[in-house]
Amino acid sequence: MSETVFTYASPALKFGAGAADEVGHDLASYGATRVLLVTDPGVAATGHPARIAELITRRGIEVLTYDQAHVEPTDDSLREAIDFARGAGSFDAVLAIGGGSSIDTAKAVNLLVTNPGELMDYINAPVGKATAPVNPLLPLVAIPTTTGTGSESTTICVLDVLSLKVKTGISHTALRPRMAIVDPSLTATQPTMVTAASGMDILCHALESYTAKAYTDFEAKQPEQRVPYCGSNPISDMWSERAMAMLAVSFRTAVAGGEDAGEHGFAREQMAMAATFAGLGFGNAGVHIPHANAYPIAGRVRDYRPEGYPQHEAMVPHGMAVSLTAPEAFRFTFDAAPERHLRAARLLDPQRTVPGDGPDVLPEVLSNLMRDIGIPNGLAEVGFGDADVDDLVSGAVQQQRLLATAPKSPTDEDLASVFRGSMEHW
Repeated sequence: MSETVFTYASPALKFGAGAADEVGHDLASYGATRVLLVTDPGVAATGHPARIAELITRRGIEVLTYDQAHVEPTDDSLREAIDFARGAGSFDAVLAIGGGSSIDTAKAVNLLVTNPGELMDYINAPVGKATAPVNPLLPLVAIPTTTGTGSESTTICVLDVLSLKVKTGISHTALRPRMAIVDPSLTATQPTMVTAASGMDILCHALESYTAKAYTDFEAKQPEQRVPYCGSNPISDMWSERAMAMLAVSFRTAVAGGEDAGEHGFAREQMAMAATFAGLGFGNAGVHIPHANAYPIAGRVRDYRPEGYPQHEAMVPHGMAVSLTAPEAFRFTFDAAPERHLRAARLLDPQRTVPGDGPDVLPEVLSNLMRDIGIPNGLAEVGFGDADVDDLVSGAVQQQRLLATAPKSPTDEDLASVFRGSMEHW
């Protein structure tokens, strides 16, 4: 019997320049008196967290700051944050200020200070035990300072398990922030490559949720079996289409621009709006093959150090990792829903610079955009080769939660073909 029900949920949302300045009022509305603020060193250096903390204290709310969140969180970095929070005394709300890494760190802290057990108990199977929380979490307010991850809207916390060299996550509805405050003025300090990589994350969120397996194509579930990712549905489609249309007119300008308040400032605002819309879509529909492939790409990186990110360690930022196999992944999924792939291509390329109606159209639209904004030209440029394909496939197949949402179920050889075809795009 086919499914007839889809679900939709989202945090409360406050959007606009200056919205972050009101967070003290919002925290007070939750009855907060002592708040744990989670951020990372780079964001802390911008001065945004300190300024916002000062505004909160004026409301009579004490702020305790943890500013050592790790860019691309690991199990070790999350344990350090959890240990800090457990030793900090009681607090009654959590505030995340930063990119997806800070927000995901705050989610893990919130989970582990309110519930028994340790980190691996809650990590998705088969890496962890996928235990569900038994106690309610504290109110979590998320203020993103990068435009892309959508973590402020989702039920997911992503991390690297270092000993296994695998990227995985924790997924439960309880992790979704109570409120998302999206203030585009905070994104002006993003380095160029952060804007590019984060923007590709927005794009893939929208594309993957739009092309995800339809909720009606799943087998019917009992109420207790429902999960946040339920497949593409009419509400998520609306958010995803709008996000892609906004990216078409703002993405290249946002990457090329500086901090002025003119054309580039408008583009940053549109990117922030697109990120929000895409998050509201994929946070319910789900993502699939490009995100599944991104986990081993990021987890098995050797020595690639992208400009604009911390240089003391190798990394492939999440949005970049997602984008690197996206053209080939969408070439593979084309025949499962040709009309959706072509509709997405038209939304992203409204001038029709890439003509045609076949499986190569959307991949070419994506490759052209990636080249224009400075994304690496495939897996080879970030240090992978054909000899790595089997290992990358073994990491991707562990992401069954994501692959289950693909419109076309990939075999191991299908994934290998996608990885091989992604060594170079142009």
